[in-house]
Amino acid sequence: MGTVLDSHFLALTAIVTVGYQLLFFIITALLKFDKVTDFAGSTNFVILAILTLAVKGAWHFRQVVLTALVVVWGLRLGLFLLMRIMNWGEDRRFDEMRNNLGKLAVFWLFQAVWVWTVSLPLTIVNASDRNPSVKPQDFIGWIMWGVGIFIEATADQQKLIFKNSPVNKGKWCDAGIWKYSRHPNYFGEMLLWWGIFVASTPILGGAEWLVIFGPIFLTLLLLFVSGIPLLEESADKRFSSVPEYRAYKNTTSPLIPLPPFIYGNLPAWFKVAFLFEFPLYNRGFVREGRLI
Repeated sequence: MGTVLDSHFLALTAIVTVGYQLLFFIITALLKFDKVTDFAGSTNFVILAILTLAVKGAWHFRQVVLTALVVVWGLRLGLFLLMRIMNWGEDRRFDEMRNNLGKLAVFWLFQAVWVWTVSLPLTIVNASDRNPSVKPQDFIGWIMWGVGIFIEATADQQKLIFKNSPVNKGKWCDAGIWKYSRHPNYFGEMLLWWGIFVASTPILGGAEWLVIFGPIFLTLLLLFVSGIPLLEESADKRFSSVPEYRAYKNTTSPLIPLPPFIYGNLPAWFKVAFLFEFPLYNRGFVREGRLI
């Protein structure tokens, strides 16, 4: 059972998260080995999910279901990313960090914040004494999670197959679901974590509703910080002079999967307002011979 001072397991999960990420930071810093970075992040979610469920010991149906969903997501993503980086080699994100201890420490600290914050809905569910009957929100959340993990896993596998094919060397991925979204894996990840939040709402009360910051933080992170902006800038620098790539970018939704013929004919203001086609995604994009 949780103590009165930490009845919501906020301190417990913070300490475990910082300790777990610190361990991998030390490994990375001493051995210059950064292939376990994403594995460390994903498996941290699994540890928090199982730990909070076990410490509380209530084993309510909603707690068990949501814990299982997070464990499945974390193990699937963690093992996939670990195998991918082992296959592809070094993580390019660390090219400027391997010999800069300060930047490396900031990265691992930020990863700890990411894990702890995004886990908040499940942490509060597992810490709660409330156990209302199954509500429509539960079913809606579970369906959102199911659709989200299917899209994320499918997109990951399709891109891996595409990149591993010699005929696609030096090309951008536009196969499968990537024909309809430039970042379908991120769409799936956002959707499944919003699903976890929706399924947690039947037990939330008062200040507990602040756990909505978990999916909001994830969404903002992927939309504006370390997700889409970095990948868009990298792809633009490599391919923006290629007519086929310009056509792909102009007709393919950045996030929400849509048929290209529909997305390509929508007005620019609609894309920005409702489909997340923000100007920062074009910082390195060459259009009609000009860099915009």
